[in-house]
Amino acid sequence: MIKRELYLNEIKPFINKHFIKVLTGVRRCGKSTILEQIIQLLKQKGIKDENIILINFELDEYFNIRNKDQLKEYINKLVKNNKEKKYLFLDEVQKVEGWEELVNSYLAKDKFDIYITGSNAKLLSGELATYLSGRYVEIKIYPFSFKEFLKYKELKEKTKSEKDYKKLFNEYMKYGAMPSTLGFNDKEKIKIFRDLYNSIILKDVVQRNEIRDIDLLDRIVRFTMANIGQLFSAKNIVNYLKKDKVSISTKTIYNYLSYLEDACLINKVRREDLIGKKLLNYIEKFYVVDLGFRQIIYGKNIEDIGQTLENIVYNELIRKGYDITIGKFYEKEVDFVCKKNNKTIYIQVTYILADDNTIKREFEPLTKINDNYPKYVFSMDDFDRSRQGIKHVNIVDFLTGEMDK
Repeated sequence: MIKRELYLNEIKPFINKHFIKVLTGVRRCGKSTILEQIIQLLKQKGIKDENIILINFELDEYFNIRNKDQLKEYINKLVKNNKEKKYLFLDEVQKVEGWEELVNSYLAKDKFDIYITGSNAKLLSGELATYLSGRYVEIKIYPFSFKEFLKYKELKEKTKSEKDYKKLFNEYMKYGAMPSTLGFNDKEKIKIFRDLYNSIILKDVVQRNEIRDIDLLDRIVRFTMANIGQLFSAKNIVNYLKKDKVSISTKTIYNYLSYLEDACLINKVRREDLIGKKLLNYIEKFYVVDLGFRQIIYGKNIEDIGQTLENIVYNELIRKGYDITIGKFYEKEVDFVCKKNNKTIYIQVTYILADDNTIKREFEPLTKINDNYPKYVFSMDDFDRSRQGIKHVNIVDFLTGEMDK
């Protein structure tokens, strides 16, 4: 088991604090494993087994718990008259109707340290947010980073040579790193990804939002996956569907895209005017939470290597906690404007700096930005092409943390 230090370090300061710890993320990205790792931390601190309550609502033994009263009754049987503090873990809690009210009441009594997970980005947009304003912390969980992927491979396969390293990065580009797919061959991965994708679409998109036109949803998903990292608007999708004589409003397109975001399958990145310092509407970029989904839906992750690398860099930046926009500087574009702790960095991503025209295209927008924030160009080149105060970084070095040393 790979210890997910990034998330554990984020959670540790809130253990035994009067906050509900909320872990959100796409299905099967590792939320349940992180709960298990938190439980191990508690046991190391001397917490008794009988004071730890773990309920995974995905398991059939808990299928009979579907509302807050049933959940309360079940927990009360476990607690009995034991007055010691309890550690309550509710995995995929969105399956229980009215869970927000019960969790809120437990927090108010201060007898529970509470951890919950959910596979919907709007888990905190309803009653819980109203009840618990300022009394919860959200930790967003993502599939394995490349660094975690390497740790898994080294642990399981003991791969360390340079040849293995390059082969592993190609595997990461093609099939991503959903924890549940690792350790399987390509054919098995494809089956696992298809089953997982179908489960996400059915349970977290179609059923939750009462979608009837599943074929239309499939077309929108395919268009989005094909255009990962490309600027487009709902109008572009409308025009694309018109070719197949499918008539649809831009409002419906936006609704379907938001449903996919809510299911944590894709992330939308808005554009920012770097001159006027304002966000721009209607034309955005989308990135998929794990490239394995793109491979089984659309394919061509290796062929579309520029888009693939941009998606990988984006996912790593959000893991690191950056708020990201696409920069518009007059007619030029900056791939990522990354903000954290009142600091900003600018990043361009390309496959290789093959010639002077490519170098000019990637570096020039950054040279025009007249501020002192760090500026980077990321590529797969091994040679350092830094210039004019702009640092050139190898993408794999960025992903493995080498550039931070």
